[in-house]
Amino acid sequence: MRRPGAGSLGRRRFQAGGDARCPGMLNVLRSLVDRIVRCAITVYRPDESFAGFMERAVTQEDPRARVTVAVLAPTESRRLFGVDVGRRGIQPVFLRIENRAARSLRLQAVTVDPRYFTPLEAAGVNHFSITRRLSAFGALGWLFFPLVLLAPLKLVTAWLANRRMDAVFRRHGFRLVPIQPGATAEGFVFTTVDLGTKVVHVRLTPLEPLRASIVRLLAHAPPAAPADEPIDLVFTVPVPGIAADYLDRDFQALRPAHAVEPCTIDDLVARLEALPAATTNAAGTRAGDPVNLVVIGDFETILGGFAARWDESETISLATCWKTVKAFLIALQRTRGSINERLHLRLWLTPLAFEEQPVWVGQVSRDIGVRFTTKAWNLTTHRIDPDVDESRDYVIEDLVAAGRVRAAGYVGGARECSPAAPRRNLTGDPYFTDGKRAVILLGASRGS
Repeated sequence: MRRPGAGSLGRRRFQAGGDARCPGMLNVLRSLVDRIVRCAITVYRPDESFAGFMERAVTQEDPRARVTVAVLAPTESRRLFGVDVGRRGIQPVFLRIENRAARSLRLQAVTVDPRYFTPLEAAGVNHFSITRRLSAFGALGWLFFPLVLLAPLKLVTAWLANRRMDAVFRRHGFRLVPIQPGATAEGFVFTTVDLGTKVVHVRLTPLEPLRASIVRLLAHAPPAAPADEPIDLVFTVPVPGIAADYLDRDFQALRPAHAVEPCTIDDLVARLEALPAATTNAAGTRAGDPVNLVVIGDFETILGGFAARWDESETISLATCWKTVKAFLIALQRTRGSINERLHLRLWLTPLAFEEQPVWVGQVSRDIGVRFTTKAWNLTTHRIDPDVDESRDYVIEDLVAAGRVRAAGYVGGARECSPAAPRRNLTGDPYFTDGKRAVILLGASRGS
C-alpha cells in the first residue's frame, strides 16, 4: 500500500534534481546548436546599443565648442561592431562635438589620425571572407559530405553579413560634414591602434563663406580674427586592455612630500651628473645599460608628451613573453612594424625636483632584434643597437617635433666608452657612448 503523499514527494525530489541539472544541460545544448548554426551560416551579431565606454569619456570645452572623447578597448570594439577590429589594426575613437560658434565647424580627421580609416574602409577590412568560409568545409566536407550542400547557404549569409556590417560601420561613423551652429555631431573615427594611452588631437576649423574668403584673399587682407582661428583640443585618454607596468605604482608613496629634494638652477647640473651612471642588477654588483636620459615633468605631462608617438610597455609575464615570441617569429619575415624597430625607454622616479616638477632618470636604446639568452628567465631578450647616443638624441628630436620641449641640453655622468672598447649591458650586448645624458624639460601642453 502506498503511503499518503509518498508519490508526490518522490516527484518533488525528481523535479528538484532535474532543476539542478537542467541549466547545465540547456547550456550544453545551446552551445551545440550555436556551433551547428555557425557551421551552417555566417553569424554576425553586433550590439549597437552598447555604450559602456562612455563611462571613461573625457570632455573639454572652448567658448566655441564642447568636445567629448572616448577610446574603445578591444573587447568593447568587438561587442559594439560585432568583429575584432583590433586584429586588423583599427581602434574606434568616439567623438561628440557641440558647435557653440557663430559659424559652421568642420572636424579635421587627419589631426585625429593621419592614417584613419573611413567607415566603409574599416568595415571592408573586417569583412567575412567568402573564400575562407567556403574552405572551412574542406576537411569537414569529406567526412560529412552532406555538409557541402550547406556551402551556398554559407556564402549567401556571409554576403548578407558583410552588407549589414557596412551599414553598422557607416551608421556609427563620424560624418565629416560641416557642423552647423548650435548643432551636435557624434560618431566614431576609425584610427590606428595605440596601446595603454591614446593622444587624440581634435582640430575644428571654422568655415568661412567662399565669397568672403576669395574677397579677403584678393584684397590681401590680414589673417582671420581670433574667432576664425581653428579650435585645437588635445586629449590624453587611457585605453584598457594593456598591463602597463606603471598601473600598479603609487607615485605618492614612492616619493612622499617630505623626501623631495628641490634643485635650483645653480645646482641642477651637478645633481643630475651625480645620478647613477648605469642600471645594475638587483644586487647592485653588475652594471647594465647607460643611464642616458633625464626628463623633468609630472607623470601626466610625460604621458601626454610620449603617448602620441610611443606605446607603453607591458609588465613582464608569461602572456607578454608569448607576445614577444610571436613578434620574433613575425620579425623573421617582416622587420617594419615589428619588435625589431622599437625604441625601448624606461624611466625611474628620483627624489629630485626642479621648478616643483619631479625629475625622472631613464635609459633609452634601439632594439634591432630579438635573441634567446640564458640570462633572462623568459629566455629571450632584445638585441640593442650599440650606438645608444643615437637613441638618446632621437628622443629629443621626437619631443621637439611634438612641440613638448621647453628646454633641452646635455650633462655628463653616463661614463664614456668607445666602439673599440665598448661596455656591455646585463644581457651581454655591447654599447658605446660619449658619456652624456640628455636632459629634457617638458611642457604640459603643445608649445607651452
